[in-house]
Amino acid sequence: MCLFSFPFSLWFPLFLLFPLTISNASSQHTNNWAVLVCSSRYWFNYRHMANALGMYRTVKRLGIPDSNIILMLADDAACNERNRFAGSVYANPGRHLDLYGENIEVDYRGYEVTVENFLRLLTGRLPPSFPRSKRLLTDSSSNIFIYLTGHGGNEFLKFQDNEEVSAHDIADAFHQMYEGGRYNEIFFMVDTCQANSMYSKFYSPGILATGSSVVGENSYSHENDYDIGVAVIDSYTHYVLEYMEKVNKTSRLTMADLFTSYDVPKIGSHPGVRSDLFERPLGPEHPMNEYGRGRGWTVQGGGEWMGREMETEKRERKLTEALITDFFGGVVEVDMDSDDDLHAFEDLECPASEELTSSPMKASSPVAPLSPPASSSLLDMYPFLRPSLAFILLGALFAFVFSGIFSTRS
Repeated sequence: MCLFSFPFSLWFPLFLLFPLTISNASSQHTNNWAVLVCSSRYWFNYRHMANALGMYRTVKRLGIPDSNIILMLADDAACNERNRFAGSVYANPGRHLDLYGENIEVDYRGYEVTVENFLRLLTGRLPPSFPRSKRLLTDSSSNIFIYLTGHGGNEFLKFQDNEEVSAHDIADAFHQMYEGGRYNEIFFMVDTCQANSMYSKFYSPGILATGSSVVGENSYSHENDYDIGVAVIDSYTHYVLEYMEKVNKTSRLTMADLFTSYDVPKIGSHPGVRSDLFERPLGPEHPMNEYGRGRGWTVQGGGEWMGREMETEKRERKLTEALITDFFGGVVEVDMDSDDDLHAFEDLECPASEELTSSPMKASSPVAPLSPPASSSLLDMYPFLRPSLAFILLGALFAFVFSGIFSTRS
């Protein structure tokens, strides 16, 4: 029986549902977030705090505002009585750059840095009393950079020597985030001993991961400052941050460029990459065999680039290459027609400086999700209406033509 022999009122709604399904099936990347965790405390772990603060400075420099950064830090180094340079944290012996300063917003401080708070933050299972500044307010359009540093081992990371988070815990939390529509893509980076084991249990789509060392291998500090008396940064994070200084807000450098910069003799350990869960190619036709260029180190021998063989297939599908700024920077594709969006863009470019208070909470809450302005048209407020209207008109045309044919035959 012909479809058009059914009454128009029965098949007409199909033209409304079909484009709506298409529009919901694909998510668009519209915002970036960062979750930076130093899981250590105590003075002798100064370098772990410098690691996290170095990443904090980098993501802010590239355009992610404080409202979109969650920083978990014991915060007991800058004002420690052993610190000869009170109120400062440095990552090199020359002390050229203070990573602490006046613009640091620590969201989870001291004993708030726990496994429970970390997992609740990711999954969004926080008590109603929690302030918005301590929540990860992401959605299906969000790219999230998650950085962990501290002491760890095979498939675990210690939190302040009291408890541990396992690779299974993080993998399950990421899957809850996926099922809840809490991310578009995740870039996971971890600097600890046996770091690459921490992403071995991931099973949710859209996750790209990298770590500082293989199973059975330590991750080492980079430099000591004899005036401070301790190591001031870890080697892997030092070289990542050194490379990131080449990146600006409009950079076209890819994630493959970052990974192929890994130099094993300099880092002192064997970093790893896992890209089999990640949909997009990490870069163009790229000399991937240069990854981990170092004497006696091959990707195949260590198996530390999981998913490397899928890069050619991803490029053949003509997917967009993954840029470093897809995770580290502010999103520049904003609608400049809206006054609210203009203010949001200004926040991305120039994050507001806020004064620290004695409270572990932020001094202010992040910007609330933008709602459509009153002056927006209906089509701007509901983008799926545009394809729906096209199908409606097309359906009406077919209905008119075929109803004329059947009426003529009858």
